[in-house]
Amino acid sequence: MKKLYKLPLLLSPQPEGGYTVTCPILPEFLTEGESMEDIIVNVQDALEATLEIYEEFKMPLPECLTQSPDDEPISFEYLLAE
Repeated sequence: MKKLYKLPLLLSPQPEGGYTVTCPILPEFLTEGESMEDIIVNVQDALEATLEIYEEFKMPLPECLTQSPDDEPISFEYLLAE
């Protein structure tokens, strides 16, 4: 089973439109998106790139980032836009 990551995200509106997306527990994490749909896709890509950086430099991930898929219950927040 894939690893689960619980990722707090900050979406900062940009004057020209869209959002810059950062993660307070992963300073290397940075992406953007014009819409919520874009952000969801881009967050996955940015997380993969950030994990590669941590692996390459043999840096430990923050413990609060990962969650065992066998733990009960698994909690997460999801942003819905109407």
